[in-house]
Amino acid sequence: MKPIVISFVSACIFQTSCKPAKSPGAVHETVVPATSTSSSNKPYPLDVCLVSGEKLGEMGTPIELIYEGQQLKFCCKDCVPKFKKDPAKYLLKLK
Repeated sequence: MKPIVISFVSACIFQTSCKPAKSPGAVHETVVPATSTSSSNKPYPLDVCLVSGEKLGEMGTPIELIYEGQQLKFCCKDCVPKFKKDPAKYLLKLK
């Protein structure tokens, strides 16, 4: 499974306006290949998917998401929307 990469430019293709949302609670998140890590992000400490608990790499290349400066990893793309529904629930697993 290939990693999902979402960029501002590709998101603008289907919109009439490319202005980013300026809501006060907006969260910066980026989905990038699991092999790249920014030095400013906290590294992901687990070897299992944050949502499913499956061992990373068993279902293909893990999906990486940077959420509020924390690197997160998921076993597949289906786990990302589950995380987004209730991030606080899953972030407790990192503590």
